[in-house]
Amino acid sequence: MSDPYNSAQAPLDAGVALTDAMVTTALEIPGYRVVKNMGVVRGLTVRSRSIVGNFVGGLQTLFGGNITIYTSLCEQARAETYRQMVMHARQKRANAIIAMRYDATEVMAGLTEVLCYGTAVVVEPDPSR
Repeated sequence: MSDPYNSAQAPLDAGVALTDAMVTTALEIPGYRVVKNMGVVRGLTVRSRSIVGNFVGGLQTLFGGNITIYTSLCEQARAETYRQMVMHARQKRANAIIAMRYDATEVMAGLTEVLCYGTAVVVEPDPSR
């Protein structure tokens, strides 16, 4: 079965592939120049904690420290939204994402929205660097 997040891998402009190395929180990628802005891209998920997760998390809070069950849930949500954002950028035929950010909002008690967004761009190697 193919990965749905990698389904839009047609050849991209400037011969540069959209890989994790081409996603940054910065406004530029060293050694490349932006030649086209493809617009905002995003990934979104809404997650809730399960009864079992709440129980285990409650037990972990009694001992203090990292609440690993919630850390795992947050990491899964961020990974999912990141993959969605990259897929959205590939659909727009971008080969890089700049100014990438995460945002999380509690929609209601126990229900959290996680958003990953950035600006999809086409870059090419900068010959002056």
